[in-house]
Order: sequence, then C-alpha cells, then structure tokens
Amino acid sequence: MTSNRLSPLVRRLAVREWLSILVVMVLLAGVLGWQSGLGRLDQTVYDQFLSQTGRPARDDILIVAIDDYSLAQLGRWPWPRTLHAELISQIAAAKPRAIGLDVIMSEPEAAPANGSRSGDLALAEVLKNNQRTVLPIVMANAGTGLSAALPAADIAKGARSFGHINLEHDNDGVVRSVYLYEGENGVWWPHFSLALLQLAEADAKNAGLRLVGGMQPAAPGAVESTKFGHWQRSRLLHIPFAGHNGHFRSIPYVSVLRGEVPPQFFADKYVLIGATAIGMTDSYPTPVSAGAGAMAGIEINANILASLLDQETIVIAKPWQSALFSIAPVLIALLGYFMLTPRLALLLNVGMLLLTLASSYFALQMGIWFAPCAALVTLLISYPLWSWRRLEAAIDYLGQEFIRLDQEPHVLPELATSNTIIEDVLERRMNAMETAARRVRDLRQFISDNLDSLPDATLVTTVDGHVLLANKHANEYFALAGHQDIQGALLPYLFSTLASPEPVNQTISTRFDWWQLLDLQYARLLADGVSTLDPQGRDLLVKSAPCHSASNELTGWIVSVIDISPIRAAERSRDETLRFLSHDMRAPQASILALLELQHDPASALPQDELFSRIEKATRKTLGLADNFVQLARAESHEYRLEEVDFQEMLYDATDEMWSLAKNKQIELVTSIKDGEYPVQADRALMTRALVNLISNAINYSPAGTRVACTVELQSTLEGPHVICNITDQGYGIAPHDQVKLFRRFQRLELPNQPRHEGIGLGLVFVKTVVERHLGEIRFSSKVGEGTTFTVVLPSALPA
Repeated sequence: MTSNRLSPLVRRLAVREWLSILVVMVLLAGVLGWQSGLGRLDQTVYDQFLSQTGRPARDDILIVAIDDYSLAQLGRWPWPRTLHAELISQIAAAKPRAIGLDVIMSEPEAAPANGSRSGDLALAEVLKNNQRTVLPIVMANAGTGLSAALPAADIAKGARSFGHINLEHDNDGVVRSVYLYEGENGVWWPHFSLALLQLAEADAKNAGLRLVGGMQPAAPGAVESTKFGHWQRSRLLHIPFAGHNGHFRSIPYVSVLRGEVPPQFFADKYVLIGATAIGMTDSYPTPVSAGAGAMAGIEINANILASLLDQETIVIAKPWQSALFSIAPVLIALLGYFMLTPRLALLLNVGMLLLTLASSYFALQMGIWFAPCAALVTLLISYPLWSWRRLEAAIDYLGQEFIRLDQEPHVLPELATSNTIIEDVLERRMNAMETAARRVRDLRQFISDNLDSLPDATLVTTVDGHVLLANKHANEYFALAGHQDIQGALLPYLFSTLASPEPVNQTISTRFDWWQLLDLQYARLLADGVSTLDPQGRDLLVKSAPCHSASNELTGWIVSVIDISPIRAAERSRDETLRFLSHDMRAPQASILALLELQHDPASALPQDELFSRIEKATRKTLGLADNFVQLARAESHEYRLEEVDFQEMLYDATDEMWSLAKNKQIELVTSIKDGEYPVQADRALMTRALVNLISNAINYSPAGTRVACTVELQSTLEGPHVICNITDQGYGIAPHDQVKLFRRFQRLELPNQPRHEGIGLGLVFVKTVVERHLGEIRFSSKVGEGTTFTVVLPSALPA
C-alpha cells in the first residue's frame, strides 16, 4: 500500500522538476537568442556555412591585379603614376562600364627632375577624359578624430567619383560586413563598389539605382547611422561572398600595360584595379578565406559589387526572431523528454540539434542569418540535465523500494550471503537492487517450474486475453494445432479451432463463447469448466480463474486445458457395460427363469432332457459372455506378466485349441512358419488368447470346405526386427462400410447370407488391446467374397 501512495507523489515531483527545467532552459535559450547568439562560436558556424555556399563568378566583373608577377616585371612599389594613367587609358578605350582604381594616392607624387609633366597631372588628364573611374577614399585620424582622406588635389580634380574602401572588422578580426555609406558632417561617401555601380547606372541614364533591399543613397538625417565623433556610417551590408580566393577573373597589371590583352576584353565590364600581391598588406581574413589565410581587398570589393548587382544580401534576424528560433527546438525537445522513452528522447535531442543546424544553414542560403549556437548549447545542456535529474530521482525511488522490498518476508528459501561491513549509499542501493532482481528471477523460475510441473496445459494471460506465460504442455498442444509461438497470442483466437464450448453441471442449455473466458460474470461457471472437442477428436475441459493483485484488482486469467478423453472413454465404456449387463447378460438368465416357471405347470412342462439341454445352452452362453468380458477387462488392466516366449509355440497352442472347431466345420487349418527363431516379450496367456480369437473368427466366418492359413516370418525394419503373423481365411469377407465397425466394443457383423454366430463383439477389441499393449500393431485387408487377412506385428526379442 505504501508504494501505491508513493507513485502519485513521484509523478507530481517529476512534473514539477520537468516544469522547472523547462522554464530555465526556455529562458536560457531566449536570452542567448535575443543577444543574437554566442559571439565567436556563432561566427565560426557562420563562416563554415558561408564557405559552403557560393555563386558563379559574374562575367562582367574583372580584376586587374597588381600581383607578384607584375611587381617582378615593373619594379618595386610604388610605381610611377604615369603607368596608372597609361593603364586606365588602354582600358577606357574599350568602353567598360566603370573602372575602379583601388590604389591610395593621398600624397602628391614628386615632380620629375627632367622637368617633364608629373604623373599626377598625366593621371588627372586621363581620368578627366574617360570619366569612368572611381578613386578610393580612406579614413584617416589626424588626432582630432576620423576624417576622409581624398586623393591628391591634382588627381582628385580629374576623378569622376569617389568611394570609401573601409571594411568592418568583427571582434575576431574577420571581415564579414561593410557600411555602404560613410562620411562626416553630413557629407556621405558611398562604398567603393557602390560608387562603381552608381557610376555605371548613371551613364546608362537609369532613373533609380537597383540597390539591395531597395536602398537609396543616404541623405543627412534620412537614414539610421552610427557615429564615431564627426564620422558617420550607415547601412551595414553583411557580405554574401560569392566564393573563395581567386573566384573572379583576374589579369596581371603588366599584361594589360603591355597590350597583351585585347581591348574588347574590357568592354561593358566593371574593371577593378588593385593589389593582390602578398607583400602589399592589402589582404584581410574573411569567412571564405580560411584555407588561403586572407583575401585581397580588391577581391572583397569584387564580392561586394557582385552582391549589389545580384541584389543578394544577408540579413541578421531581429532579436525576437532569433529568440523564437532558439526557443522552438528546446521546447520541442523538452516536451519529448517528458513524453518519450530515454532512447527516443536522445534521438529527438540529436534530431533537434541536426534540425537546428540545417534550418540555420538553409535560412542563410535564403539570405537570413539565425545564430544557432544558443539553441545548440541549450539542447546540449538540457538533455544531460534532465537525464541526471531523472536518473537521480529513479535511483532514489528504486533504492527506497528495493530496501523496503528487502525488508519484506522472503517467499522462497535463499542462500546465506555475506554482507560488506562498509557500504556507501550507492553500493547499498546496488546490493538491494541485486537482491531484488535475484528474487524476481527466482520467483519467475519458481512460477515457470510450477507451471511446467502441472499435468495439464496451462496459460497465464493479461486482462484482455493476451498470453503472458505458458507451460510446456500448452506449448506442445498448440504447436500441434499449428500455433508455433503462442506468446502474446489472443486467447479466443487460440481456441477458435475448437468446437463450441458447453458448460458442465448446468441444468439448462447455456449459450457460451470463448470471449466469456475473460468475463468475471462467468467466473463461478468457469470454475467447473466448459467441455469442448478439438479437431483431433479429443475431449477437452477448459477452466478459467481470475488472477488478482495484492490490492484485489483484476490483473489477468489462469486458463487450463485438460484432456478428459480417457474419462469420456471410460464413461462410454461404462455405458456400454451397463447396456451389456442389462441386455446380453440378462437375457440368458431370464430364459432359465422362464423355463423353470414353465416346468411348474404339467401342461407346459418340457421333457427333462430338453429342459436340461436348454438350461445348459443358456448357462454356457452366460459363462461365455462373462469370460469374454473378464478377459477384456484383464487385457485393459496393467497386470501383464511379460516373459520371453517363442511366438510359434503360442501359435501352435492356438491352432491346437481351434483344431476341433475347424474339423467340425470341415475347414482345413494350415500353419506355415519359416525356419528360424521368433522370441518375443509377451504375456503368454493373453497373447495366445488373442491368436485364438483371430483363428476362431476366421473359422466362424468361413464356409465349409475352405482353408484358414497361419504364417509367421521375421522382418527387419528401421526400428529393428519384428515378428509378422498373418491369419488368412477364404470366407465371406468384410464390406467396406462394415470395416469401420471392427475393433469397436459390442459391434457384431451379421449379414443375411451368412450364418449367425454367438458373440457380443468383444473379441477383436480384446485382440487389439493385447497387441497394442505389447507395443505391436494389428491391421487387416479384406475383399467381399474372397476372404480376410489379419496381420499381427510384434517387436522381436532378437538383438537389432
């Protein structure tokens, strides 16, 4: 009763603990998600995801690289600006969409000593003539705060447009984003790549710029901005890198300068000129440059330009969206922890981890970044935390129950065990669990042994009739009926092949079906059992008794199947014996009494010789009937006196006894025995009487002038040597419809064209009983008008 009170308490504590963990984990996931993740951990995941994505390189973006090859050919940096002027002049002649010269030229170049025109003026003239070039603006700090550093004055006069080349470095030094607009005191500078796009679309006389998300050029006070003193930044763009280093088509600076590249190669393209050489210090770590270490600034600008042209961007989820994204898998997992088994809960946890990662990855593919690590970390914490709490609660509860169980009286005898002197709490509970488990195993074995020791097929089922336990007799019986595995089978289904059940000890007809074996309403009726018949013709008695728990609740049923075929056979034998005593044995005695009564009246008195003759005949008939009955009773008893006997001697004794009967009916009795020995283990008197009965039947059912042949031979079989005895007559034969009556009690064959013989139909029953009790077999073959052969097969006592 104590455990019954504890169970609801344990359940309430489990719900309370689960709710506490649920609230804590949901709050943790929500808070971490609201902060947009776990910083560098999420940045690492972001970089890995971004490195797995990519887009084909655009054909209209071309990089002219100031690479190591060009440096080797043209000399140390910086190069004369006349080279830049010549390069831009060649490229501009092919009419590209825009040219971006990503070379910092904030200081004027020194004038040549020979008095020729300076490189700044030459470059300014080229820039002024083509009007397609964007120059970079850098952010400088002169001690009074950040300010924009324009190119040298002469160069700036000729430039068509300017763009800042500042990149946003995260706290781990990786470039993942850029501000599209930066400036000071209300003056805004577009990013270098955005300036290229604006220039190209302005030349194309496009009314509006196709910027990401519909953004328009910034205006003071019209956009949300970030201030650093007088310096302002606006419209942060998370760069959706198109690919790794070298993703865009690149041509060496010197190759273009020498005219090795056809001019039409630059037509209608965005041409970005910048440094890619390692020693130029213009490279930065990016999410997609992990293998190469860093990506050149000019290639980062190419990625930004590609994203603006493709209108691709990465939007960081809002805090509330990120919080919901983090809470959802945690909430699902915690619901699963409470409702599922530990194994399924673990699988659910792993599934939620993978689903969170996959959702974050596919969302990034669609341009939205949900930081997954808040959910991942919470999931990784929640399962061990819940498992630890449940395990601790289970250990505490089971430990208490096992200790309580150990204090209960022992049902079965147990071997003495030595107890450890010093035990900690865990060891004590483990020992109590081991003891309880051993007792359960011993109890189950005890129940199994007791079930198997029962003489009848016995089943233990659940309340709804599914088999839990079955003894060996039940398994063997239902295996013969075609049910190889009855564990878990439904009881009415197992009994569906049996005949309709009939309750015993009922004064009126009661309708009954197998489902009522599982109904408490019929428990008293089922205590006496219901009788039925199986397909093999066996009479069965099925009993069912309810099984209750300690709290008197119905927990199942105990069903037994008893083979009462011997009892039914004994009842039928008793009925046949009663009929025999009331008719066959009574008739001769009644005849004697009638004769004696007639003798009192002189008018009806018989002559004395005739009277004695009739009394003798009736008496002999009664004596013969009694003798047959006694012989059959002895044959069916267990009092056989087996000894090694020569079978041919028993056959000779039988033929000698029947010789006079054969002589009187003018029937030739012939015995044919092959040379050899025919020892058998037999009760000589009973076996001889069985042979006499067979020979007597052969003589009685044969016409005069025929032959009865008795043969004996030895035959080897797989089971060993056997003695085969055939008794063949030339009599009337047995019709097929009469052959089924042979070997049945009180069955006599009487046909109109055959002479009538005295007898009550026990002779062949006696023969069959005796032969089978000697582990032998009797069979026959017969044809009407040709005769009958009875064959007796007995195991020989000769060695195999």
